[in-house]
Amino acid sequence: QAQLVESGGGLVQAGGSLRLSCVASGIIFSAYAMGWYRQAPGKQRELVAVISPGGRTTYASSVKGRFTISRDHAKSTGYLQMNSLKPEDTAVYYCSAGYYVSEYDPRYWGQGTQVTVSS
Repeated sequence: QAQLVESGGGLVQAGGSLRLSCVASGIIFSAYAMGWYRQAPGKQRELVAVISPGGRTTYASSVKGRFTISRDHAKSTGYLQMNSLKPEDTAVYYCSAGYYVSEYDPRYWGQGTQVTVSS
């Protein structure tokens, strides 16, 4: 049974950094694209970044240049490095595994990790 477990969230001051991790089990990690979403209170879930099995990356314009998505197939783990954090980055961050052809189609989800950026 597929399971994705996020970690690394927390409270950070504006301008700071955090690195989120997502460990996958029960799936062939290298066969799936991985995507990070976030959802702030009262807002829709937003796709933040995607990485294909081969390493092709796509970012939302709101995080481009500040966030970096990566993956380690040997560890079945995906990462989201977040730098120059802003208060508007505050949200619950979710990792997902899915298919990425013309657009990303998530199939499996983690439970989410809270990121809070104070001003």
